[in-house]
Amino acid sequence: MPSCRTAITRPLGSAERAYAAVVREHAVAHRAPGGAQLQVFGAENVNGVPTVFSVRAQRLGSDCRPAWYHVQLPLKPNGITAWVRAEDVQLAAVTTRVLVDLSERSVTLFDRGRRVLATRAVIGSPRTPTPTGRFYVNQRLVAADPAGPFGPGAIGISAFSEVLTGWTQGGPIAIHGTNRPDLIGGAVSTGCVRVRNDVLRRLFERTRAGTPVTVRA
Repeated sequence: MPSCRTAITRPLGSAERAYAAVVREHAVAHRAPGGAQLQVFGAENVNGVPTVFSVRAQRLGSDCRPAWYHVQLPLKPNGITAWVRAEDVQLAAVTTRVLVDLSERSVTLFDRGRRVLATRAVIGSPRTPTPTGRFYVNQRLVAADPAGPFGPGAIGISAFSEVLTGWTQGGPIAIHGTNRPDLIGGAVSTGCVRVRNDVLRRLFERTRAGTPVTVRA
């Protein structure tokens, strides 16, 4: 049988393929493999959808199989990472990624490295800016009122507003639809990214949980 050193850690994913870790029943996030506990996650988050992490790397056990995954968490501070046991999550491959360009006020969807959708968007205002960084889609929510301010739904990402600290759930950021398409191209939101409702439906259909999302200035 093959033998591995337990200290072997390997990056997981590429420019064309990323990996999501879906919690089976519960998962404990550790600051280091076997180290101090950071937080316990259930199979579903506060919104009743599956709990998903974005995988950055894997640590192999003595049998050369993954024992731990280094993952990004949907928590503050933005971009926080931790380690979860491989047995507590199910891995799923993702071929899409999203780029939000704040200077261009645009959203672009790539699949297997190929651009498949590009659109103008509303971004955060100067007082409530959209946070920049490397995130991932952690939840997909269908709106109760498709004609409301979120349009038909929202693609939640693992980012939080860095100024709206008193908001429900810490001020989570999402890409969502809108009932004010006349504002597309403006910088007027409280941090979320708004797109036309027809575009949101297309994004929603193709953008699965675990999809990497880069927001750049």
